[in-house]
Amino acid sequence: MKRSLRPPRRVIRPAAYVASLLGAVVVVGTLLLLLPVARAGPGGAPVTTAFFTSVSAVSVTGLSTVDTATYWTGLGQAVIALLMQVGGLGITTGAALLGVLVSRRLGLRARVYSSTETGGGIGDVRRVVLAVTALSFSVEAVASVVLTLRWWLGYGEPLGHAAWLGVFHSVAAYNNAGFALFSDNLMGFSSDAVILLTISAAVILGGIGVPVLLDLIARRRRRRDFSLHARITLWTTGVLLLAGFACVLVAEWGNPQTLGEMPAPTKVLNSWFASVSPRTAGFNTFDYADANPETRLVTDVLMFVGGGSVSTAGGIRVTTLAVLVLVMWAQARGDREVDVAGRRLSLASVQHALTITVVFAVLSVIGSLGVMTMSSATLDQALFEAVSALGTVGLSTGLTPDLGVPAQVWVAVLMFVGRVGPTTLATALALRQRDRRYQLPEGRVIVG
Repeated sequence: MKRSLRPPRRVIRPAAYVASLLGAVVVVGTLLLLLPVARAGPGGAPVTTAFFTSVSAVSVTGLSTVDTATYWTGLGQAVIALLMQVGGLGITTGAALLGVLVSRRLGLRARVYSSTETGGGIGDVRRVVLAVTALSFSVEAVASVVLTLRWWLGYGEPLGHAAWLGVFHSVAAYNNAGFALFSDNLMGFSSDAVILLTISAAVILGGIGVPVLLDLIARRRRRRDFSLHARITLWTTGVLLLAGFACVLVAEWGNPQTLGEMPAPTKVLNSWFASVSPRTAGFNTFDYADANPETRLVTDVLMFVGGGSVSTAGGIRVTTLAVLVLVMWAQARGDREVDVAGRRLSLASVQHALTITVVFAVLSVIGSLGVMTMSSATLDQALFEAVSALGTVGLSTGLTPDLGVPAQVWVAVLMFVGRVGPTTLATALALRQRDRRYQLPEGRVIVG
């Protein structure tokens, strides 16, 4: 029997597929933003500015080197909104949706690629893709209507402009991107509960994760039937929101440059918003450069953790944090296994959580060192900027516009890695998992 002399065809891994598609969208977005009609001023935008903005929008981060409200024309802002939407939905999610609509079927390879982005099983792709799209557009539509009415009736904006403001900010909120069409972000609306609570709700729904939202919809009347993933996500999210709220309220209560001069109810509102936004949304109602160091440190932690799995949020994800806490609790009690809610966590879940956290921490250190090396930023500023970029948050102490070209490119790389990193790393770990049919002799290492 003759053997084929042709080399085996190289298989593209799903992680590389997702990263390459996101990179292609970044290139297209950069080219569109380079057009003279996209910039409000004379001529086209510099390549670095267009590239940085495109990466920030596709990675749903929100960091910007220019004022989005005045630098870009309506066309440029529309491109940014479109890039945010594409980045939020996920390239492979959109491709799988087109496959469903056109052929009503998906091949095995398409299912594997799509499951990389959505986080669902291969058999769940069609349902997850449709659910992602339906949830995204539904939440954005409701938020758009509320925000449009508020800016139209409450602030006297023309209906057309109010509608554009509503659409843009709802897309940015649900996709957890911090772009705003106001030069001071949302600082001018620090006392407006309608705008801040609407955006907060969209941010939380976008960052909590599709599996949890589907679970809430399907089992809203039977709380005991919630999946373990949904329970852990909801509990951890609630704890982080309340803890962040309390820390910011206490730290900034008397700071005259942030919350100090506000009435008590407004302080509470802004502290809540400052706890929601670092979950990778990136909106701000006060200048973080004026915030106390304690607030910035708490915000660093919130940005590092991020939101839920299979969501528009970034960071290590709340389930990863929960697994680590459960592991420490089990170790403190002397338990050999990690139990929660009547279930035993798999060893793979524990190993993945540890790997993702360590990798993200190392990248945060490397990112901070890079920012410090390429600029005059202090450790506090560099860490805030690096974690914000890696966590695809978008908050800044005002450092971004003052960075040189090398530092801006460095931050852009951090944003891109933060967008594709946790998802593709988790997928790569899962795909490489294999069972060995033997065990080596046990060895002991003194730890601690």
